[in-house]
Amino acid sequence: MKIIVYAISKNESKFASRWYNSMKEADEVHVLDTGSTDDTKKRLRKLGAIVHEKVFDNFRFDNARNEILNLLPSDADLCVSTDLDEVFISGWRKILEDNYHGETRVSYTYNWHFDEYNKPDVTFYLDKIHTRNDYKWTHPVHEVLENINHNETRVTIPSLVLNHYPDPEKSRGNYLPLLELSVKEDPADDRNMHYLGREYMYYKRYQEAIDTLIKHLSLKTATWKDERCASMRFIGRCYKYLNRFDEAIMWYEKAIQEAPYLRDPYMEIALLYYEKEDYQKVYTYLKQALKIKSHGKTYINEVFSWNETIYDLLSIACYYLNYLPESLYYIDKALEINPNNERIKNNKLLIDKVLNKTS
Repeated sequence: MKIIVYAISKNESKFASRWYNSMKEADEVHVLDTGSTDDTKKRLRKLGAIVHEKVFDNFRFDNARNEILNLLPSDADLCVSTDLDEVFISGWRKILEDNYHGETRVSYTYNWHFDEYNKPDVTFYLDKIHTRNDYKWTHPVHEVLENINHNETRVTIPSLVLNHYPDPEKSRGNYLPLLELSVKEDPADDRNMHYLGREYMYYKRYQEAIDTLIKHLSLKTATWKDERCASMRFIGRCYKYLNRFDEAIMWYEKAIQEAPYLRDPYMEIALLYYEKEDYQKVYTYLKQALKIKSHGKTYINEVFSWNETIYDLLSIACYYLNYLPESLYYIDKALEINPNNERIKNNKLLIDKVLNKTS
């Protein structure tokens, strides 16, 4: 098999060595640099990457990825699209070869976020490995691979793992205008409508976020319940930020009804009631959340639904409800996950003290 890795880059010198050393199991590694002013290009070439250059007057991610895809050798069997802040586990090529049987597209495990102990806490399947001539990239941002020959076949390889280590200082300032452009180009695309509403929320443009997310929910193609639930949660979150709590609660309840199998909407409404110091409701919703054991591999999952937060809040709620043994149980569970949190450790000392007084 001939396997080609390809990527786009701009001012990512600090990631170049780590990325290339992870990708060099491929036959060739190609990069399209879109205007670096640091030594990204020099570093990559020294390492052995084939570096192409093009500066776009009006940059969009799909155009850049299609540009580099079109430059790849035509005899490539598989093309592997990654970003420079991503790292494959060692031996990935053999795993791919051992599990690939001629499909046009390959899905694999993607660890998008890690906790402070370097343990993955947001994981889902990504599918950016594909055959050479069957795909093109679409959408200005949050770009996706589109099969152009209507002959797609897929295989999922869970043991093939790509880890994401993003630069926290990297700006996402161009995302919003590109998302607005994407929705303008294709207003019926539910995925980008959802992303645009979420982006407005990040920018604290709450009414625009609400309006856009409601549009997402009204689209005929918006049928994926996980994403619909997320739009409802984000609408609720926006109303919470606007101090319109009744509307926030209404949308959180809608989110629960939409996807009762997800922890996230229970967590969101519990967080609102925590701010309102309604500890009985915090307790009720978090106990419902704890019944959900399945952590699906989708990008929708919130970190706070699966880290120590649920046990931390339950412990506090139990303390104020005078369920002291239960409070101690949950604070210990929180410390199992995050043993270095000073506030949680101090809470445990307080609970122990109160329990000793009452015993």
